[in-house]
Amino acid sequence: MDTATSSVIVTDSAARRISEILAGEAPSSALRVSVEGGGCSGFQYKFDVTAERAADDVVIEKDGATILVDPVSLDYLSGSRIDFVDDLIGASFRIDNPHATASCGCGTSFSL
Repeated sequence: MDTATSSVIVTDSAARRISEILAGEAPSSALRVSVEGGGCSGFQYKFDVTAERAADDVVIEKDGATILVDPVSLDYLSGSRIDFVDDLIGASFRIDNPHATASCGCGTSFSL
């Protein structure tokens, strides 16, 4: 694993949930995690199941889960931890991003 992929940590819980999601998809599918402008705090995380891979995508594999991150999003996500949480308010992926200076209540958008 190179330093780019090791800069994004995928928890065991997230890897399990991603594997469960991908089990129902086409064999070459992966979860794309990206950062886009927008959301209530300036940037927002986006999660998509896709079979399309770009030549410059960073591929993170853990316990049967495949995650794709484009190079621009990786700049915003470096050092982040992707987790899956199932609690009283619902089940969702959560990203603990050390670069975020603020985030919204729903946890899907952030500012730098």
